[in-house]
Amino acid sequence: MHSILMILTGATTWTQKDGTQRPTGFWAEEFVVAHDVFTRNGARIAIATPAGRPSIVDALSLSPQANHGDTGKVAELSAYVERWGASLRAPLSIEDVNAANFDAVFVPGGHGPMQDLAVDASVGKILHAALRNERQVVAAVCHGQASFLSAGDAQGWSFKGRKMTAFTNDEEMQVGLAANAPWLLEDRLRAAGAVFEAGAPWSSHVVIDGNLVTGQNPASAGAAAQAVLDRLASLAASA
Repeated sequence: MHSILMILTGATTWTQKDGTQRPTGFWAEEFVVAHDVFTRNGARIAIATPAGRPSIVDALSLSPQANHGDTGKVAELSAYVERWGASLRAPLSIEDVNAANFDAVFVPGGHGPMQDLAVDASVGKILHAALRNERQVVAAVCHGQASFLSAGDAQGWSFKGRKMTAFTNDEEMQVGLAANAPWLLEDRLRAAGAVFEAGAPWSSHVVIDGNLVTGQNPASAGAAAQAVLDRLASLAASA
């Protein structure tokens, strides 16, 4: 049975360029779909946040507007988040987590990670250790890749030269948040040294580079989670 550490944001607001605080959290679809794929395949999941702060769902991600008007989908997402509410309200503290105890690390998005995970040294330490271990898998979806920016050592950024995708500038502009964003994730990842590969906006797009798996947007969450399981199965078969 695989053990997966899911790192979630503990942020409730995202500081905008003009100083306003935009409500945020994790994006429902990215958490729900990935978590469901893992649990249905027998994985054990531990949820952790910086300082063990509760992780809240971004209310926008549970709106019909953000789900193509599909109220049935909204109801399913809401019910799943509520079902796992106890784990979300009382997660592990990332500072107390040992990366070696897990087979994979998975970071869902929402804009929250741009506020806290991108600058959290303990998150960076976990990601750095897991990425350096070829028997482990590091994965993130959408804005979850903001967490990668916190990882590095004296040799530089841990993810430099690695192929990846994430929520693109085009997608950020299309949702109307680019102009007031303090920085854009695609720009920051490229500047840090990532080999960024963008798919068509809003399509399911997953990039696999060895033990690194990244999904571009909410629609990519299921495929990214399955890619993690496939990689772990391959590692188990080669052991």
